[in-house]
Amino acid sequence: MKTLLKTTVAAAAMALIAGAASAEGKLVIYHWFEYIPQELLDKFSTETGVEVVMDTYDSNESLLASLKAGALGTYDVAVPGDYMVQIMANEGLLDTIAEGELANKGNIAPEWADPSFDPGRASSIPYQWGSTSFAVSRDVYSGDIATTDILFNPPAELSGKINMLDAQGEVLAMAALHMGIPQCSSDRDQLRALNDMLQEAKTHWASFNSDTAKEVLVSGDAAVGQIWDGFAAKGRAEGANIEYAFPTQGYVVWMDNVVLLKDAPNRENAIKFMDFLLEPENIAAVSNFARYNAGLTAVGEFLDPSLAEQPESNPPANAGPGVFIEVCDQATQEVYDQIWTNLKK
Repeated sequence: MKTLLKTTVAAAAMALIAGAASAEGKLVIYHWFEYIPQELLDKFSTETGVEVVMDTYDSNESLLASLKAGALGTYDVAVPGDYMVQIMANEGLLDTIAEGELANKGNIAPEWADPSFDPGRASSIPYQWGSTSFAVSRDVYSGDIATTDILFNPPAELSGKINMLDAQGEVLAMAALHMGIPQCSSDRDQLRALNDMLQEAKTHWASFNSDTAKEVLVSGDAAVGQIWDGFAAKGRAEGANIEYAFPTQGYVVWMDNVVLLKDAPNRENAIKFMDFLLEPENIAAVSNFARYNAGLTAVGEFLDPSLAEQPESNPPANAGPGVFIEVCDQATQEVYDQIWTNLKK
């Protein structure tokens, strides 16, 4: 019996050692869908010997819910938007990057080096930045699209043919722009009017979907789609006769970031990956693939020249302001969460 117990303990110890050794060669990423080229992940693995495993999500809110539901400690890095970095930090979900851990930190562009959502880049590095608005099929509608009415009070030709992102932050931020109210309003009348407007607008919508936001426009299943600028550019490149709108009421701007997660099982490899993405040539490969903008200096020589010229990256003179999604206080956020829940019923 003692011999058996010793053998079992020894085997368990060997298994733990083997597991630890295996973990040293792995990186587990939690990422948006269709947002990084496989070739770049392969390059990282070739250079470092680290095996990359990746799971995907379709909204900042899905990321947060998953981590809070028990996925923390499973992943090493994730790629949240600006406002979600602040929320995750407030929730204690992020680790701190020590000074000097990132050899390439100096490559971060000055305008993205000390953002309000992560002062001093304590837990994150810039990934890509762009905008959220909507695209319209010019095969279906030839009228003016420089208005959020297209989403929230559409003409008859577009009613029932609209796909909205399944993303609370983007939908509610654009709704606030449409109504000309603060994103984090605590005014009961404004909140009631916002809820009523969205309930009426929903009668014109066909779907809530983020991961097929491009495909439904390319296939013609939707004539209007709330969408990110790079996704719209890719849809146009795939043959969709769509135009990306910059409404006079305004549109959403965002910065996605790679964050170091608390309890990352492969923390050392996470730092290696973040440093890898801070090399201009590597992050430019993401921009060329995803059609967004990088947050580093010295990337220009590696970028596809057509990126600077694509209409989705060039707001016209009459475009409204680009605004970041705001983080509300807890009580106000609970009201917005309820509005979103009602909208999705």
